Amino acid sequence: MNEAAVVIVRGIIAFFTLLIFARVLGKQQISQLTFFDYILGITIGSSASSLTTDLTSRAWPHWVGLLTWTIAVLLLQVIAIKWRYASKYIDGEPAIVIMDGKILEDSMKKMRYRLDDLLEQLRQKDIFDIMQVKYAILEKDGQVSVLKKPEFMNATMQDLNLPIRSNGMSTEIIYNGLIIDQNLRQLNQDIQWLYEELRKNNVKSPSEVFFMALNQDGTLYIDKYSDHVQNPVIISDYKGPY
Repeated sequence: MNEAAVVIVRGIIAFFTLLIFARVLGKQQISQLTFFDYILGITIGSSASSLTTDLTSRAWPHWVGLLTWTIAVLLLQVIAIKWRYASKYIDGEPAIVIMDGKILEDSMKKMRYRLDDLLEQLRQKDIFDIMQVKYAILEKDGQVSVLKKPEFMNATMQDLNLPIRSNGMSTEIIYNGLIIDQNLRQLNQDIQWLYEELRKNNVKSPSEVFFMALNQDGTLYIDKYSDHVQNPVIISDYKGPY
């Protein structure tokens, strides 16, 4: 077997091994990774890469290394779930860096967190005056959570005594020209109702529709394939089961 074929076979083995191990370890968004998770990801990825391209050694030692690291991470996850102290040691814990508009230098020094980084993350949250901040907490993933002082908070609808409307998820009815029958049944509607709503919007067939959804407030969003505008929207007022 030539080298190209060996690399392809070992690459397939590494790919599916990494896929399975990643599934076993669970899902976590990149923005939520701790430093420890980041290092583990690099190490496991590097092992998978070596399994694919290092033709000077046999494949099984690399695979055993991948398995060992995965089991170690899995054990640490179980330990962190069962013992809070271990979780603090492995993942770290949040730290207050601002209290009542005052920067806690000792806390920042302990976390090795720079003032420039703090100010940048505050600006990303549209806070340009540090005196507006009541509390700022540096989370385990390096993100900053901010609680503004009451006088600088945005007014809510409740504060203004305005009626509050439900704002939930929309329900997909047509996707890529295909009717989603299950969602239609959940809305207590049938094909006849669907075709009637399409007719109201000058649509002859569901195959003409790229996307159609029923919003929480009972309005329909219809986007046709034939639209030639940047944000095509056709709205039909419909007061359905919502």
